[in-house]
Amino acid sequence: MHKIFIDGSAGTTGLRIRERLSERRDIELMILSEELRKDPAARAEMLNNSDISFLCLPDQAAMEAVSLIENPDTVVIDTSTAHRTADGWTYGMPELTGLREEIRTATRIANPGCHASGFIALVRPLVELGIIQKDSALSCFSLTGYSGGGKKMIAEYEAQDRDPLLDAPRIYALGQAHKHLPEMAKLCGLTREPVFSPIVASYYSGMEVSVSLFKNDISCSLEDIKTAYRDYYKGGLIRYDDAAEGGFISAASFSGRDDMTVAAFGNDERITLVSRFDNLGKGASGAAIQNMNIRMGLDEATGLIV
Repeated sequence: MHKIFIDGSAGTTGLRIRERLSERRDIELMILSEELRKDPAARAEMLNNSDISFLCLPDQAAMEAVSLIENPDTVVIDTSTAHRTADGWTYGMPELTGLREEIRTATRIANPGCHASGFIALVRPLVELGIIQKDSALSCFSLTGYSGGGKKMIAEYEAQDRDPLLDAPRIYALGQAHKHLPEMAKLCGLTREPVFSPIVASYYSGMEVSVSLFKNDISCSLEDIKTAYRDYYKGGLIRYDDAAEGGFISAASFSGRDDMTVAAFGNDERITLVSRFDNLGKGASGAAIQNMNIRMGLDEATGLIV
């Protein structure tokens, strides 16, 4: 039985991982008492005695946690931004070409960012196939529920006397320096980062990422893009699905789930690519557990809601 430790189990991502894993009988979940949760020696003991450790920590704390590990057999799945573009780390998105095979034997797995997951799922296949060029100038909007901002933002949105401006969607990261941009460009093989506009709205969870294309941005038709997605995503937790709700697409449609859909809408002149998933599911905790399942040799949807 595999021993699993969650370092940072009190945060939003860690809590969701613990919730999913608590129902499983094929693993032993190692838990630190509340008074030892931040004790370096106690954490080091857990990290080194685990078969797989999830790091659900801020970037600096995640790097410090890795430095505490001396056991070469401990597998680390880091949900922070710290190692997503770092050498020696495998990017934890198994649906991308070649990565499932790497994850099966990796000891250092960097879990994808939420916004980045939706963008990469849309753009990476089209770059691989030469439909989008590597030097393309792309724009991306990403709508997320407020749980993506962690405990502080959750408290702000759920406060009885909250600021009325929170009632409407809010664009943020206005300086085009969002921490997901480096992985979005690198994992898609792009030579320039996209113009990226993340938006937080007054609902708990769910994410909808869109990328707009003009005819001169691509080398094929809308139907070719649909076919490309269907052929590319034949396994894992991503699939093509362009169903809409009466002409609308809700960003909350995958709230509570751990899978993702991609779709293409529009016409041959103007196309909108859209991915839908849960920022806490395939955008965070669900993806981390999927990577754990693959590393353990299990069906990757084990214990997940799909």
